[in-house]
Amino acid sequence: MNNAGHEPHSVPPSCCSPGRVATAGSQPLTLRARPATAPDTPAVSLHNADVVIPAGEFLMGDGLGEGYAADGEIPVHAVELDGFRMDATAVTNRMFAAFVEATGYRSEAERYGSSAVFHLLADAPDADILGTAAGTPWWLNVQGADWAHPAGARSHWQDIPDHPAVHVSWHDAQAYCAWAGRRLPTEAEWEYAARGGLHGARYAWGDELTPGAEHRCNIWQGTFPTHNTAEDGYIGTAPVRSFPPNGYGLYEVAGNVWEWCADWFLPRYYAKSPRHNPQGPSIGNGRVMRGGSYLCHDSYCSRYRVAARNHNTPDSSSGNCGFRTIALPLPEGQGR
Repeated sequence: MNNAGHEPHSVPPSCCSPGRVATAGSQPLTLRARPATAPDTPAVSLHNADVVIPAGEFLMGDGLGEGYAADGEIPVHAVELDGFRMDATAVTNRMFAAFVEATGYRSEAERYGSSAVFHLLADAPDADILGTAAGTPWWLNVQGADWAHPAGARSHWQDIPDHPAVHVSWHDAQAYCAWAGRRLPTEAEWEYAARGGLHGARYAWGDELTPGAEHRCNIWQGTFPTHNTAEDGYIGTAPVRSFPPNGYGLYEVAGNVWEWCADWFLPRYYAKSPRHNPQGPSIGNGRVMRGGSYLCHDSYCSRYRVAARNHNTPDSSSGNCGFRTIALPLPEGQGR
């Protein structure tokens, strides 16, 4: 079990993504020290590709008793899904830039004028630091932070073109999907695909976090939130395809960045979820996010477990939340 350090069913302070309404300009800034640079890894130029996820049945939810009661990871229930085609990786900065160039789209972070940046990663003038997120001072509300400037005004997406696009709200992800002719995965599709054909495993690759002492995902090592040893090679986001794929060929379905799903978040939904192709509840407390991020740490928040769930308001954005998409079905008679 890898969630030592907290009661199994208590909810930890959020390392996740602060909501748009949670930022507060009056709170003191206490965590601005910058870390040593993580080991350099050459970026790889690539274009995203679809992975075919076969139709099948799986048990959805936390069968190991490691989830948080408020997250609604139980009851474990059987789900049957039709096959689909899913992005092998999260949508990258290069891909999101193509969408913006083609459409002139302005993200919600750009329209709001600020977004949430983890304190060790902020790269912006002091005047741009507007405050901290309520209750989680490791999140800074940074003026000018957006998908194109992920750490603040002094950063630019072109320096990390093959990293996941971040500071993308659920609404932004939907806009990208509309342009690309794709859609966000349902939560059931996401978990089924992330499991990669494994049944009941804790992680996308099995039950051990670091099998053979090999890091399989980009999460936090060290003492959160002040010191990240970057043993996995990264302090912030990693380029896509930095870690081995799961059994279906999907990369970074654990750690790196949270990924938006189509569904509303409602903890009690699993108890009444339809068996075949569940689409999520019709109401909820924000939209579902899956997979964890580079800020997750097993001492208090092991939400990089494949069954783990999180949520945020659909207009919220942060430096650790992105998305991947699913292909729309082709018209009948045109093949897969």
